[in-house]
Formats: sequence, structure tokens, C-alpha cells
Amino acid sequence: MIDVPRLRDLWHRQSVVARDLPLALVLAAGPLIPSWQDQGTQIGNLPDRPLDALAVVAVALQCLPLAVRRRWPAVCLALVCAGFALDQLRGYHTAAGTALAVALVSAGAHLNGRRNAAAVVATGAYVALAVALHQQGSTEGVSGFVTFYVLLVLAWGVGAWLRRSRAAEAEHRRRVADDARAAERAHIARELHDVVTHHVTAMVVQTEAARYLTTQPDRLDRSLTAVAGTGRQAISDLRRLLDVLDPDHGADARTPTVREIRALVEQTRRAGQPVEYVEEGATPPTQGSAQVAAYRVVQEALTNALKHAHGSRTTVHVHHGDDAITVEVGTDGSGTRVASPGGSERGLAGLRERVDILGGELTARPRTGGGFVVRARIPAGSAS
Repeated sequence: MIDVPRLRDLWHRQSVVARDLPLALVLAAGPLIPSWQDQGTQIGNLPDRPLDALAVVAVALQCLPLAVRRRWPAVCLALVCAGFALDQLRGYHTAAGTALAVALVSAGAHLNGRRNAAAVVATGAYVALAVALHQQGSTEGVSGFVTFYVLLVLAWGVGAWLRRSRAAEAEHRRRVADDARAAERAHIARELHDVVTHHVTAMVVQTEAARYLTTQPDRLDRSLTAVAGTGRQAISDLRRLLDVLDPDHGADARTPTVREIRALVEQTRRAGQPVEYVEEGATPPTQGSAQVAAYRVVQEALTNALKHAHGSRTTVHVHHGDDAITVEVGTDGSGTRVASPGGSERGLAGLRERVDILGGELTARPRTGGGFVVRARIPAGSAS
């Protein structure tokens, strides 16, 4: 059985000259086919002449250069025009004249430089051919020569249209690729922000607190142990993320879920933040984008609480509904701002984009009477 995909792949692996050669050979064989001998191109109305040795040269000049019509379109067009002129001036009028239209389409589509110059030279060559045919007694008339010239211009125009279409398609693919790269860079930036900022902020807060525990060795030891644990967790998360970004590593793209929010809360408590955690509803059995987004909302909100309201009472409320996951993280505003890595507002902006993509909504605003609250509602359907 013929393996069509394999044959197609083998064909496309050939050079462009090898792929264009069959058309050239078919057109060159045209004058030898009896049914094609009366189908030749004729301009000038000169009497037909029987084929001779010079006719073979005319056919070869018109057809064989089509093998390089895409690699060297200008050379192809020049040779085909020369062969066509010889064919018409000698009165052979062979079917090989069709090659002129093919050469013009190819030149219009594939000629890169000096296109206007090529068009002017080709026009001049046609005018010279028309004058030579008239001097040999042509009865074509001006209207006939003009009509044929218009047909040649249309052939060039078809090639130019194909060229523009190909360029537009290439530009479209480039824009799609650029957009994909930009989206991937934004995704990587969000993941790095989410992974690094929370852990580093917790370490900074824990280290700041440890400075005041030098007279309490037990508490100092617990604080430094927490810093070390947070650092190891940060390294582990970063290594996992970098493994996923490495296409040759083959690591699984592990992402956090709402099941890990409790561990996140415990880590924040160890950093000195009093956090009350409430979870309602049944946790979905499978991991999905909605769960990842819910985790990231809690992570970013707790990071901001550590940075801007350290020590204030913080509540985390997660509700698993039938149609959505609702997350609310709030502080009462009684804490203090600590020295920590400066914010770039990338976190909340990234969260809004992440939640919007899933069809949800996120709000982040100050509370009446002090404090801050972050609320997000993420459709459960995006968890699939």
C-alpha cells in the first residue's frame, strides 16, 4: 500500500530545483504531443513554420529554465523571454509558449530585489518584440499587442498577489509567535514572583524578628530553624520551576492546589503572622487551573500581609461551591510594615490577569476602619 504521508515528506525534502524540474520537462515535451501541436501561443499572426533544429532551442529556452523559477526567478524570466521571442519570430508557435506565463507568475512571486527594474526591462523587451514582428509583416495591430501585454501584466500581478499573501501569512505567524513568547515570559514572571516573593518575604520577616531574640536562645533557635526551612522550601520550589522550564529535563509540571493552602498558612504563622484559616465545602478530587489560581491568590495576599501588616490578625476563608471557588483574605490593619523586598504591583496585577483568563473576578481594596481585603471568585468549571 502506498504510504502517502511518507512520499509527501520525501518530496518536500527535495531541493526546490528538483521539485520544479518536472513541470519544465512536461512543458518541454508538449510540442511532441500531436494534440498539443495546434495549441501553441501565437502573437503577430506570422505564418507557421515547420519545427526544425532551431525550434528545439526555442523550446528548451522556454521550458527548461522553469526548473530554477523559484531559486533564480530573474534568470528564468530572461531565458524564457528569449526563447519566446525566438519562437514567435521564427513562427514555430509551439505549446512551450505557456512557459512565459509561468515564468511571469514565478517572477512576480519570488523575485526579491529590483522588481521595478525587471518589470521595465521585460516591458522594453516586449515592445522590441512587437516592433520586430511588425517589421516582418505582422497583421496583429496595436490592439492585439496591447491585449497580449495586459495578459502578461495580469500574470505578473498574480505572482505579486501571491507574494503579498505569503508575506502577510509570514507576518501573521511571526506575530503569533511573538505573542506566544510574550505570554510565556509573562507566565514565567508570574510563577517566579509567586514562588520567590512569598518565601523571601517570610525569611526577611523571620530574620528581622530574630534580631530581638538574642537573649532568648530557645525562641531564637526556633526562629532561625523556621528561616532555614523557608529557605529550603524556596530552593525546592525554584528548582522544580526551573526543571519545568528546561525542555530537555523532562520534569512534570507540578503546580500547587488548594490542598496545600494549609501548609502555606502554617508557614505564614511561623513568620509571626496570626492567621485564622477557614475552609468550607468539599475539595475537588482533581487538580485544575481554578485550584492553582486559588492557591496563588492566598499566597500573594499572605505575602502582602507579611510585608505591609506584619503582626495583624489575618483571616483566610476558602469556600468550595458547586460552580466556583471563592477566596477571601483580609487583615485588620493593626500590624506594622516591615523592611522587605519592595513591591512592584506585579503580584496583584498578575493575579487579576490569571483570574480573568479563567472567567472569574478579583478585587483588592482597603477595609472600612482599617486593614485590607482580597476577594476572588473563580469558576469551578476552569478546574478541568
